[in-house]
Amino acid sequence: MTLYFDTAEGPVFRPPSEAHSFILRVTIGCSHNACSFCTMYRTVAFRARPLPEILSQIDAARPYAPHIRRIFLADGNALVLATDKLLAILQALRETFPRLQRVSCYAGPKDMLNKTPAELAALREAGLKLVYYGLESGDNLILQRINKGVGTAEAIAAGQRIVAAGIKLSVMVIAGLGGQAHSDSHALNTAKAVNAIQPQMLSALTLMLYRGSELLTEYERGEFAPLSPAAIMGELYQFVSHICLPQGHHCLFRSTHSSNYVALAGTLPKDKDRLLQELKAAATRLSRMTDWDPYNNVE
Repeated sequence: MTLYFDTAEGPVFRPPSEAHSFILRVTIGCSHNACSFCTMYRTVAFRARPLPEILSQIDAARPYAPHIRRIFLADGNALVLATDKLLAILQALRETFPRLQRVSCYAGPKDMLNKTPAELAALREAGLKLVYYGLESGDNLILQRINKGVGTAEAIAAGQRIVAAGIKLSVMVIAGLGGQAHSDSHALNTAKAVNAIQPQMLSALTLMLYRGSELLTEYERGEFAPLSPAAIMGELYQFVSHICLPQGHHCLFRSTHSSNYVALAGTLPKDKDRLLQELKAAATRLSRMTDWDPYNNVE
């Protein structure tokens, strides 16, 4: 059960794997907040919370200290905070929750690149064990079209910097993000980016068209053609088939997000052949759908 009792403005999001974590909002909203497919934080102005405000939230959770082992630093990109401030937060967490095992957060590529290797090493030593990174795509054109704020080279370098610091990295990619026109390049170049980063965790989500997003507007103007469910499976098949991680590397792969048509789970590269077989079977099964409508994926 998620522990959360914050009354600050704006919605709260967390990764599925943080379902039993204490959600500590160190920022409100997302400092980038401009990706064309995302509306998560469009209703709230970004602000970095003052340290006293954060410490009061930590103190409010003190009665639950015996049960708190994991803490997720929300909202959209906690690494935007100054390193000294993050270190003070991590110190307070260690002092307050003696059974704490892991602190994690979302991070944007620019914030990851703005931290020096020494700063990231200090954060790791202070207890930051896992970073969730929305790579989305490894294709330069797609990254530009979705207004991610970085190109492929920077997107890869950001992930590599976290891995090099010894912090576990969970990379998220979005199947279907290139639409029909760029499906092949999205699959191939995203796999190349994953190969270059070598994360410890990899999650594939399926594109949803959210009301209020620029991408939905593009679709309604006829400028973006989404993939059918069977085509999504085909794209994921290409993506997984081009992932070539070193033998001995263990990357947990999941497509268990609520956006996905099929739930997949395995470890790469060990389970690659099995995952490909499951994707091929899913593509065949979903190809029989006759009532698919892109608006089924509009929220």
